[in-house]
Amino acid sequence: MYLCAMFRKFENITIVALLFLLISTSCSDYNKIIKSTDYEFKYKKAIEYYEDGEYVKSAGLLRELVNIYRGTSRADEIYYHYAQSHYKMKDYLMAGHWFRTLVKEFPKSEFVEESQFMIGFCYYEDSPKPRLDQQVSQKAIDAFQLYINLYPNNERVEEANRLIIELRDKLVYKSFLTGKLYYDFENYKAAVIALTNSLKEFPDTRYRETLMFMLLEAKYFLAIKSIEEKKEQRLSDALDEYFTFVDEFPESKHRKTAQKYYETTAKLLNYQDDSNL
Repeated sequence: MYLCAMFRKFENITIVALLFLLISTSCSDYNKIIKSTDYEFKYKKAIEYYEDGEYVKSAGLLRELVNIYRGTSRADEIYYHYAQSHYKMKDYLMAGHWFRTLVKEFPKSEFVEESQFMIGFCYYEDSPKPRLDQQVSQKAIDAFQLYINLYPNNERVEEANRLIIELRDKLVYKSFLTGKLYYDFENYKAAVIALTNSLKEFPDTRYRETLMFMLLEAKYFLAIKSIEEKKEQRLSDALDEYFTFVDEFPESKHRKTAQKYYETTAKLLNYQDDSNL
C-alpha cells in the first residue's frame, strides 16, 4: 500500500513537471518568434496561432506586422486577422476599430464585405442593457443598415435585419423607461415631452397603449397641478389626449381610469359630450 501511494505521488509530480515543461517550452518558442526579424515566418506563425485558437498570441504577432506590411498587398489580410483576433478575445472595441480601418483603407479588398458586417456586429456585442445609454445600439443599427444597402443580395442580410429589429426593440424600451422614470418621479412636464417623443420616434412600438395612457395621465396631472393662467390650456390638452387614447384603444384595460380623468377634466372646462359620459 505504501509503495502504491508513493508511486501515485511520483506519477502526479511527473505529470505536473511535464505540463510545466510544455508550457515553458511553448512560451520560450513564442518569445523567440516575437524577437525574430523574419517577418514572413512571423506572419506564418501568427496565422497558425489564429487557426489554432490562440488569439492572444496571434494578436501579439499581428500587432507588429500591421506596421511592417502597411502599404503592401498583404496588409488587408493582416488587418482582417488582427481584427478577428480581437473579436475572438471579445475585445469588441478594438475589433470594430480594425474592421473599420480595413474598410476605409482597402475598399476593394476581398475582406471588405465581411468586415462591413462585423463592424455592426462588434457594436451589437457592445450594446448595453436598455436602462443604459443606447448610442452604441444606434451605431450598430446604422452599420447593419449600411451593410444591407451595400450588399442587398447577401445571405447575411436576413441576419442583419433580425439584429436591427432586436436593437430597435432595445431603443424603444429605453425610450419607454425614460418616459416612465419622469412619470414615476411626478415630473409630468418632462414626462409629456419624453413620452410624446417616444411615440413619435417609435409609432409601432408594442408599448404604444401603455405609453399613450401614461401620456394621458401625465397631461392630466400636469393640468390639475398647474397655476391658474396655464390650467385651462393644459386641461384642454388632456381632454384631447383622452379622445385620442379611447379612439385608438376603445377596449383598453385603462378605459375606466381614463373615463374618470375625462369627467374631471370636462367638468373643470364646463365641457359636455353625452357620448362620452
